[in-house]
Amino acid sequence: MMDELDLSRVRVYPLAERRSLSRVEEILVDPDSPPPPAPPGIAALAAQCAEAIRAARSRQRAVILMYGAHLLRNGAALIIERLLRDRWLTLLATNGAATIHDWEFAFLGRSTESVRDHVARGQFGTWDETGRFLHLALWIGSLRGDGYGASLGRFILEDGAALPSPAELEESIRARPRDPLAAARADLLHAMLQHGLQPGPLAVPHPWKHASILAQAFRHQVPLTVHPGIGYDIIATHPMFHGAVIGRSATVDFRRFAAAVEQLDGGVVLALGSAVMAPQVFEKSLSCVNNLRSQDRRPPVCDHSIFVVDLQPGGQWDWSRGEPPKSHPAYYLRFCKSFARMGGRMHYVCFDHVSFLQLVCSALSIPP
Repeated sequence: MMDELDLSRVRVYPLAERRSLSRVEEILVDPDSPPPPAPPGIAALAAQCAEAIRAARSRQRAVILMYGAHLLRNGAALIIERLLRDRWLTLLATNGAATIHDWEFAFLGRSTESVRDHVARGQFGTWDETGRFLHLALWIGSLRGDGYGASLGRFILEDGAALPSPAELEESIRARPRDPLAAARADLLHAMLQHGLQPGPLAVPHPWKHASILAQAFRHQVPLTVHPGIGYDIIATHPMFHGAVIGRSATVDFRRFAAAVEQLDGGVVLALGSAVMAPQVFEKSLSCVNNLRSQDRRPPVCDHSIFVVDLQPGGQWDWSRGEPPKSHPAYYLRFCKSFARMGGRMHYVCFDHVSFLQLVCSALSIPP
């Protein structure tokens, strides 16, 4: 039998001691600032995207924004808040890394670190508050049946939460062992006993919550789903790491994401800088929706528009021509190929994520 690494022995350090590479006040883009110049073709495609969003919302269809960590790290939080405020988006989806940067910006006002330097010293991601408070937010949110995005968004917006007593948790488990939330209560009970967590109010101020997409989505009551991977994110290096609570929260979010895909006929998917999570999660959820529709003798999801934006040049392939052959390197670009297979109309844009979002937001601010 193979040995397992004892993660409980990992040494963690105060987050404030880390030399962070990004600061909120240096990265945030003013949503009222004019969008940057763009080539005519890209500007036209951004206008087309805005028109597709406008048409989708007029028909009460889904508009889904899927994004990677760099969109947040490059300062798009206030632009996204404007889109949330004006009800242009019906759901957001992201990966675990984006939520970590989101929380660190909200809590500390800065994020990101030197991966090269810190891995060599065994310090990459070993920051106490990040792993501790993300886990606590998910454990507490699980008691309500909340997903990852809602749990962390509420935790940031409300500056913490309250922990029940171990006695309360144990009584609930004994009284209702078959309750769907019994396992969540048992996990939190175990964590409180293992890590000496005290019951009662847990005050965790987030002075920069205006820079948190999670908090603003929760404030505007727009679902934000999170799709992490076990071992992908730095919270896996924390002694409090608990895969069950991450999986439980992410399971809720996958079902919520799929429910949004059910409303996608005539809707829009905007994928910004997520080369792995966005195509992988979208294709599985779309298949689930079409599976259920088939059972109900309903047609598959159709008439949706997909706008994929990335800095990579799309493999030197014109995706409007369809899928390249396997002999072409572009065939192996998942973020293009998967979305191109998902029906509807897929448009690939090689451009800066934040700049494209600015162009779209600017076009939506102009009355039709």
